[in-house]
Amino acid sequence: MLIATALVLMMTVPALALFYGGMSRSKSVLNMMMMSYIAAAIVGILYVAVGWSMGWSGDVASGGTFFASPFDMLWLKDVATEGYVSVMFQMTFAIITVALISGAVADRMKFSAWVVFVPLWALLCYFPMAHMVFSCTEDSLICGRIGAQDYAGGTAVHINAGVAALVLVLLLGKRIGWPKDQMRPHNLTLTMLGAGLLWFGWYGFNVGSIVFTGTTDEENLAQFFSETGRTFANTTLATMAAILGWLLIERLMHGKATSLGAASGIVAGLVAITPAAGAVDIEGAVAIGVIAGAVCAWAVGLKYKLGYDDSLDVVGVHLVGGIVGTVLIGVFSTSDGAGGIDGLLYGGGAGSLGDQVLGVLVAVVFSGVVTAIIALAIKFTMGLRIDEEDEVEGIDLAAHGETAYDLHTGMGGGGGGKTGVLGTQPVVTEGAR
Repeated sequence: MLIATALVLMMTVPALALFYGGMSRSKSVLNMMMMSYIAAAIVGILYVAVGWSMGWSGDVASGGTFFASPFDMLWLKDVATEGYVSVMFQMTFAIITVALISGAVADRMKFSAWVVFVPLWALLCYFPMAHMVFSCTEDSLICGRIGAQDYAGGTAVHINAGVAALVLVLLLGKRIGWPKDQMRPHNLTLTMLGAGLLWFGWYGFNVGSIVFTGTTDEENLAQFFSETGRTFANTTLATMAAILGWLLIERLMHGKATSLGAASGIVAGLVAITPAAGAVDIEGAVAIGVIAGAVCAWAVGLKYKLGYDDSLDVVGVHLVGGIVGTVLIGVFSTSDGAGGIDGLLYGGGAGSLGDQVLGVLVAVVFSGVVTAIIALAIKFTMGLRIDEEDEVEGIDLAAHGETAYDLHTGMGGGGGGKTGVLGTQPVVTEGAR
């Protein structure tokens, strides 16, 4: 669990920061990466203070409540030190969920507004949703109050973050020049590296999410070897299948199979298999991966048709991929899986499918309403969006006094720089990209 926890933390810093940073424009890459780093710092402290209590306090096994008190285990009161590993593991989930949202608002959200949004959203949206999804009832192998199987966070993490991203971009509005101007990724090498690190870290995310149900050490050890083998294989195969599904659709729609498509396919497959990792067999994992890769490859184009500016496709990958993976549990789950329920294709009828759809609806509505309240409060007080001049010049320089690439160092002459908090920094123009 120590290794799994470290892997999940690595998924945010540096994996997600690299993945999003490479997809951003050169004048906003540092801000994009900083949004992940500051989310880790804020959410980590907040989780230890109240997040663990909001997720796991009270009589967790009784299963009657949708919300838990932030005060019962305030600052880990009465939590034994041997329980800290579980706290840290769940903390890393909270961190990456919040950080995922940042990709949708690249180039234009105030850093100060993000710093305020992060703790409010974690406190009011993620912590309650995590309690609804991850806390277990004593009379069922399925954890959560929403009634759906979710092994590692399809609802609490990906749908939750995807809906929040959609709400934010609708309230922020479009980037200046979008969609007329081409706003291509500035460094796909960083993006490919980030995607690979996300894949590596995801083994901690999925495989580490095992919930032991045995009454003896021997039973738990047997479950460990059986279940971790399933979740590791499913995570791997679904991701491979999603790459192929994404590239196929990309080739059919646009005539090219791109490196960005491969990187995005990796994430789409990982997102979709997250809720289903313990519920399906390897055939189901491959099917879920192919479907998720293909559907997400198509879904990322919806922003041009519907007019919402999701900068780095958080909605198209995390919201859509999370829905695909969560719903398809009701089709492909097997009775020997973690939930012990047969899906539609295995003679289980439509009951499980209905439960999965209901879980999706609960996550969408809850996240949408809570995020809208938080974002509107920030918008009408301190404001969500940077000034137009700062957006055109680059949010890196405006918010942090830095630029990512000092292309003029050693050339002499000076005169083209702009003085920021760190001294003279050259402004990287559109042409320099």
